[in-house]
Amino acid sequence: MEQLQLPVGDLLFDAVADGPPDGRPVLLLHGFPQTSWSWRHVMPGLAAAGFRVVAPDQRGYSPGARPEGVEPYRMPHLVGDVLGLLDALGAEQADVIGHDWGAAVAWQTATRHPERVRTLTAVSVPHPLAFVQALRTDEDQRQRSQYMKLFQVEGKAEAVLLRDDDAGLHTFFGDNADIEPYLDLMRQPGVLTKCLSWYRAQDLSDIRDLGPTFVPTLYVWSDGDLALGRAAAEATAQHVTGPYRFEVFEGVSHWVPEEAPERLTELLLEHLALG
Repeated sequence: MEQLQLPVGDLLFDAVADGPPDGRPVLLLHGFPQTSWSWRHVMPGLAAAGFRVVAPDQRGYSPGARPEGVEPYRMPHLVGDVLGLLDALGAEQADVIGHDWGAAVAWQTATRHPERVRTLTAVSVPHPLAFVQALRTDEDQRQRSQYMKLFQVEGKAEAVLLRDDDAGLHTFFGDNADIEPYLDLMRQPGVLTKCLSWYRAQDLSDIRDLGPTFVPTLYVWSDGDLALGRAAAEATAQHVTGPYRFEVFEGVSHWVPEEAPERLTELLLEHLALG
């Protein structure tokens, strides 16, 4: 693995990379409250297939990319980071793969800037329009999303997640192993607040004029996901007009890249072959 620092405007993003420098670029976007380390079991397989795989620590997670306040964590800025990272890598296009919040950003990037995205893979999080519709109409999804209300309250969320030796974070991860690197980061002063700002910056205007996704898309959902239910997962097909593949991982929790990396990597290689 190589350690990179990628400038985007006034921000500097830490990243890890693997694979040949002249390989086809693949960008891996992590979710909350994780880092690029969440892709450690996926990157080697993609790199061995000849892809140039880059996984950044996103805004709020990289020490050099932690602006103050909530507004800098709005979705347009997060999408802008992806475009800036591609520019920093000298990549006109990339295969973009995201998990959790990284998937939400990947959906927006692929839909609004399809000329920069060769293929899209979203893990766990459905198309934004499918998710918002489920929040409006599906009681199961509304119940699953109750934690977001807590995460939007500054101070209270931090206290709940970090109290009793990070018991709240341990509960959030469930039985997911090897979480100490994430806990070490979240314990650093102010970092958890920056990362929770992704939730606090949410606005319905983020999906204004958002149309269907037409780049080749793979969506992976797991039926053991406590946060994301079946309604939005199945409705996502209504919002993809290009080649689309929907795969369900049975008995797998939300933390797909770490819990089922071999199966995920196999699917990714099949999907990337379409690009």
